[in-house]
Amino acid sequence: MKSYYVYILSCSDKTYYVGMTNDLERRIKQHQSGSNKFSYTAERLPVKLEWYLQCTNPSEAIKIEKQIKGWSRRKKTALIKENWDDLVLFSKNYTEYGTKINDD
Repeated sequence: MKSYYVYILSCSDKTYYVGMTNDLERRIKQHQSGSNKFSYTAERLPVKLEWYLQCTNPSEAIKIEKQIKGWSRRKKTALIKENWDDLVLFSKNYTEYGTKINDD
């Protein structure tokens, strides 16, 4: 059975990059090499793999990738740190709960 991976990289400028691939090791090496000078990570080396999720369904992996790309930095950080309480807190509606929580 083929595997697909959703992953989060941390970049040297303290941003996150979210991607999806069917070969995680190869893809991370591509990011780290900066071989595609037009890619987001090429200008932000070095990069470090912070989190990944293995899926068997490519459609599910794409769905998860798109979902995470829409998240705030603090929500991605909570996922990476497996801080489930913060992940739930940062998912709350701003109009109801305000924006008093500080971003990292």
